[in-house]
Amino acid sequence: MRAAIWHGARDVRVSDVPPGEPGPGEAAIAVAYCGICGSDLHEYADGPHAIPVGAPHPESGRTAPLILGHEFCGTVIEVAPDVTGVGPGDRVAVEPHYRCGTCPRCLAGEYNLCRHFGFAGLMGDGGLAERAVVPAYMLHRLPPEVSLEQAAVFEPAAVALHALRRSGLAEGDTVAVAGLGPIGLLVVRLAVRYGARRVVAADPSPARREVALRLGADRVVDDSALLREGEGADIVFEAVGAERTLHDSLAATRRGGGVVLLGLGGTAAIDTFALVNDEKSIIASVGYRDVYPELIRLVAEEGLDLTAIVTSTIPLADVVHDGFQALLNAKKEIKVLVRP
Repeated sequence: MRAAIWHGARDVRVSDVPPGEPGPGEAAIAVAYCGICGSDLHEYADGPHAIPVGAPHPESGRTAPLILGHEFCGTVIEVAPDVTGVGPGDRVAVEPHYRCGTCPRCLAGEYNLCRHFGFAGLMGDGGLAERAVVPAYMLHRLPPEVSLEQAAVFEPAAVALHALRRSGLAEGDTVAVAGLGPIGLLVVRLAVRYGARRVVAADPSPARREVALRLGADRVVDDSALLREGEGADIVFEAVGAERTLHDSLAATRRGGGVVLLGLGGTAAIDTFALVNDEKSIIASVGYRDVYPELIRLVAEEGLDLTAIVTSTIPLADVVHDGFQALLNAKKEIKVLVRP
């Protein structure tokens, strides 16, 4: 089969590799779509960051070189004899979190905080391939009302929905979003769905601001320093991962409000005196848990469309030039889907 394999920074090769066979507890799927995530882009540009290059990941058992791609969906073609609940012919969305099932956080139901945290497609082989083999617990069957095109963006939508749950968003709250990549845009859409009274969003890209307006934002600005309105937002989502946007997000938050960190940034200095005096909260959100059934319901029963963030669909053969390079160089791209 053909697969996009990460060998090193700026070294992703589409190659022929033997198709994997499902072992105990696993299923093989024919991949319909796989999105390119910002995490994939970081690994391509200057990785490794999450990709294991020394010791193998404890759940996948894999080290580089490995197949990229964790935002994928497809059709089951084979399952191990011990797998129940899904079978050949089932259309599925892949929730690519690895989990051990035995650590304290897994036993508490917080599997996104598993001691062996990781994703298929970053810490193990993923979906930028014609065929993918994953643990069957990652698979969610899709009803006829949910297309594979919609399922292709469930993974970033899951990140957004988990962040909204972490935020404690209540109906009537005001929301600000710093950064309108795929996840920031999906935060806008889902915040509107879950009752935000007003949503303000910031991004330097005119194209992304236009998409945010189509998804329900009330006002868009080109600089996160302009996010604040009146007394400030109840909740601000920082979806960039930069010290400056963290400061702007805190400044845009009302006294007693909160900032949710989604961007993967480094070290940042903050004024803790002001943070305490204004009783503001900083909440981190990583991955997701128990959100795929709700996303499936929203699409199947309410007709929620998540595909407005998709700007291109390309074949696997073009994943480097029209995928990774295009996302690094072209400002018009938001979410690129690969169709193996």
